[in-house]
Amino acid sequence: MVAVTTLERARPFTVADLADMPDDGRRYEILDGVLLVSPATSYPHQDVVLRLGAWLLARVPDEMAVLVAPFDVVLTDDTVLQPDVLVADRAALEAGSRPLVPALVVEVRSPSTASIDRLLKRERYARAGVPAYWLVHPDVPAVTVLELGEHGDYGVVVDDARTGPVVLDRPFPLELDPALLRGTTAEGRR
Repeated sequence: MVAVTTLERARPFTVADLADMPDDGRRYEILDGVLLVSPATSYPHQDVVLRLGAWLLARVPDEMAVLVAPFDVVLTDDTVLQPDVLVADRAALEAGSRPLVPALVVEVRSPSTASIDRLLKRERYARAGVPAYWLVHPDVPAVTVLELGEHGDYGVVVDDARTGPVVLDRPFPLELDPALLRGTTAEGRR
């Protein structure tokens, strides 16, 4: 379960407040001034994150970089998120650019964060202008691919794909086969 905490002095959380959070293995994010605290992820979740990160790393153009959580993506002073996987401009990362608008954000579904990823983060990433957003269901495995439209909201390009390949243009041309997510998940255990 994700804990939502407010400050006693009734002000929104900011990026500066993250420095005061404990180093306890939990994920601390701020979404429009509200602190979100998530437990450490499970082994199947991390397995999918690493598989997907490594797969993207082998395909990413030189000018882009692939990172996996934990990595703070500062969208605004009151919104700092830690996507499970992200692809961003290498020069912007090296310069420490803030705000940072990744080219791709991937959230791997966890029971404690599924609705936050599907609703709240989706809206916030769209508002920030993140061109591509993937939601991965590790237990199936399946992927939903969303791309930012000209009106600033996400449209579903691929809905709950379980087989592939899925041909995508963003963040760069690639073919994604959800079978790469199989591994330690319930249906994909080796």
